[in-house]
Amino acid sequence: MTLRSRLAVAMLFVLLAALPAAAAAKRLLTPDDVYNLRSVADPQVSPDGRFVAYTVTRLDAKEDAADTDVWMVPFGGGEAVRLTASPKRETAPRWSPDGRYLAFLSGREGKKAQVWLLDRQGGEAVRLTDYKADIEELAWSPDGKRLALVVDDVDPDDPDNQPEGAEKARPKPIVLDRRQFKRDEEGYLREFRKHIHVVDVATKESAQITSGPYDDGEPAWSPDGRSIAFTSNRTADPDANQNTDIFVIPADSAPGAGVKPRAVTTSPGADSAPAWSPDGKWIAYLAGCDPKDLWYGPNAVGIVPAAPGADATPRLLTAALDRNVESPRFTPDGAAVLFLLEEGGNRHLARVPAAGGKVERLVAGERDVAAFDLGPRGEIAVLEGQPDRPNEVSAVAGAAASDRPLRRLSHTNDAFLAGIRVAPVERFRAKSADGTAIDAFLTRPPDAPAGARLPTILRIHGGPASQFSTAWSLEWQLLAAHGYAVVAANPRGSTGYGRDFSRAIWADWGNKDFQDVMAAVDGAIAMGVADPDRLGVGGWSYGGILTDYVITQTGRFKAATSGASETDYFADYGTDHYQYEWETELGLPWQHPDLWLRLSPFFRVDKVTTPTLVLGGSDDLNVPVLNSEQLYQALKRLGRDTELVVYPGETHGLRRPSFIKDRFERYLDWYDRHLKPAPAAAPAKAK
Repeated sequence: MTLRSRLAVAMLFVLLAALPAAAAAKRLLTPDDVYNLRSVADPQVSPDGRFVAYTVTRLDAKEDAADTDVWMVPFGGGEAVRLTASPKRETAPRWSPDGRYLAFLSGREGKKAQVWLLDRQGGEAVRLTDYKADIEELAWSPDGKRLALVVDDVDPDDPDNQPEGAEKARPKPIVLDRRQFKRDEEGYLREFRKHIHVVDVATKESAQITSGPYDDGEPAWSPDGRSIAFTSNRTADPDANQNTDIFVIPADSAPGAGVKPRAVTTSPGADSAPAWSPDGKWIAYLAGCDPKDLWYGPNAVGIVPAAPGADATPRLLTAALDRNVESPRFTPDGAAVLFLLEEGGNRHLARVPAAGGKVERLVAGERDVAAFDLGPRGEIAVLEGQPDRPNEVSAVAGAAASDRPLRRLSHTNDAFLAGIRVAPVERFRAKSADGTAIDAFLTRPPDAPAGARLPTILRIHGGPASQFSTAWSLEWQLLAAHGYAVVAANPRGSTGYGRDFSRAIWADWGNKDFQDVMAAVDGAIAMGVADPDRLGVGGWSYGGILTDYVITQTGRFKAATSGASETDYFADYGTDHYQYEWETELGLPWQHPDLWLRLSPFFRVDKVTTPTLVLGGSDDLNVPVLNSEQLYQALKRLGRDTELVVYPGETHGLRRPSFIKDRFERYLDWYDRHLKPAPAAAPAKAK
């Protein structure tokens, strides 16, 4: 053996010896890691196809707030560059058509989100707009000279709109006369709406082009820049239905000029997300389901002629899919429409010919594609994640295979996760009591001993019309890092499996979906993973509601966490923001009291034996905290083991970073307290 060979062998032994140490250097996730992980979102391909802008959000422990910044990465691959760095959130990056400017929304000066322009030739971002209310959305005109904006109406009583140094105004009574009189994160609803404005980039002059007692959104410019399509509910009483349609209005219209928006769709469902074909002849959109199906029916990709007087009969291109779809976009040649497709625990990027035909999956497999954008020559950037990593930006490569390979562009969380022992997630199937097949995911602790029975947590998703998917779940990962197996099922009521599967729980909550999640738990027990004597359950929103159904029907679980749940549905009517949904699915409570009573888990609360941690946000109008308070009061009165946690100032989804961390810590503490044996006491020393 030569000297070089001996040195190579010696070096190999050194490297092999170092491997266990490197592996040991990896650690398990903890709740503190909410501050280390970043959330990537909103990829936008530049007009020349050379770059992708996107946002990165981090939770700031010191400020106890979230901070979002705009980043950019070459489409061909390379180092990502941070473009904004203020302590305020910068969102919705949108390229000007010539690629010179990147517009974004930020409240970096004041509390109202305004449009800022970042010149790629250099210099700091400059503020373009100065509205006295928040801007919600923005869209560039094709010539880059104007922006269409969705702007909130000005509330003259808003303290932020008072002159500097003015005496603090005394509060005034809130007078309401709308059927939909409140909404989570917005509070009480008066006649302040959202309308389309057009602002000239050079002069900064602004014109409001829609008005009335309606909320308008999703502006999309026609290719010639003369018209704007948008989404609105312009029925006689928009609060009484969810009938949004696609409208078109001249871009130079003004309120009072007598120009009325022209409806291009007229179905009774919730039509949305307009997108023009390159030749301006068609508008692609999301066609809402039959209103009788509420949120249980899937939508479809449709196209409709844009010109007035044309045959306005829509073509529903994906009706046969029986699956939910999102974000329709014409390809640059106008021959097809790209869209996101939700199916069976995944979300894929798909394409359908504009003339109708077979749906093709462009990006498939066990992954969740959360967003995408198109470049001028068909470049596609997607935001996608998998169970072992959060969402990142990738380029779609190749043009021949139906499942195209992905080329990672962003690596936001790679360095951090390289030092973490990530828990493995696997999909499995269970058979419910009536034979229905149920999809579920099992997350095992990273260091679980082979063949060991593990304390196991059943986590239940919200909705109910939603699904667990192959996206990264920090909740699953944290529970698994703490020694728990996690079972997450898609019971009936879930989307991604067709209209009949989702609608199976219509006015029958806590029955078939209860059987389905229990079947998933039994499946994990049969696999030799779950310890039947150490089971926990929990969820948030409908996940909390189904948790309440579970603990009122079985005592098999030794610990439960019920987050933002509803228990007494009579108490919800008029106190949450679901008046339309309650009436559609259950009818009016005074006309159908037997059904409302039968479905409310509150009236079976005396059956609960499971120690239950109850949580909610004090300002939640989606599922008001009164539900959590009632559940806690009843359990306390019955002498059950329970605690109530109220997060002050929080709405339905927690936003304050310290509260997000606190919730994870409380989950772990509650489950540990009831599912893990206390350490044995040390023997007393002899005197």
